[in-house]
Amino acid sequence: MRSRRSSRGLSMVELLVGTAVGLGIVAAGTTVVTRHARENRALAIESRLMQDLRTATDIVARDLRRAGYWGASASGVRGDDGSAVLANPYALVAPESAASDAVRLSFSRDASENGTLDGNERFGFRLRNGAIELQLGDGNWQALTDPATLTVTAFEVEPRTEETSLERFCDQPCAAGSTTCPPRQQVRSFAVAIEAQAVADPGVRRSVLAGARLRNGSVVGSCEA
Repeated sequence: MRSRRSSRGLSMVELLVGTAVGLGIVAAGTTVVTRHARENRALAIESRLMQDLRTATDIVARDLRRAGYWGASASGVRGDDGSAVLANPYALVAPESAASDAVRLSFSRDASENGTLDGNERFGFRLRNGAIELQLGDGNWQALTDPATLTVTAFEVEPRTEETSLERFCDQPCAAGSTTCPPRQQVRSFAVAIEAQAVADPGVRRSVLAGARLRNGSVVGSCEA
């Protein structure tokens, strides 16, 4: 015969303790899952932000490297035949000295070089209303970054110029105090910096730095006649 003690169920106290322990485990598990989901979301937002910034920086740097391309670049170098030296119509790249949040450039797109800076050969970038805009021809601006995804808080393009003297190629020494002699080879480059924050989480902020060296250098000055 079974005793009354061996067949007795859980007491109210035991039931409450078990329930409390179960709820604690469920709460701890929920906290871990929620934290993990939050971290995954933040990681996805950060990855998207960095990807968009790198893409924008690569496009800016790519066009800067092409700045000044001229299909008749040989016409800008003095030859032995004494032919006239022509100026590169695509040489101007702004800014020229100080850093700026806008850049203007041009390069030739002629199948057969005409030596004229046409409207479809003008390009540029600028920061406007939290987005970087790209210029494709005269007056044709379009968004390069998506304002629904990120807000660009800073865009800076800083020009840098290195010069190499070409005096050894001159037949005569330069006159004292001359501002044009000797001729100098200019190599221009730009430092590009972009900072932005994610629209979905303004606390996620990132920045990207890049450099672009122009492939089309220029020669300034001349030897003594």
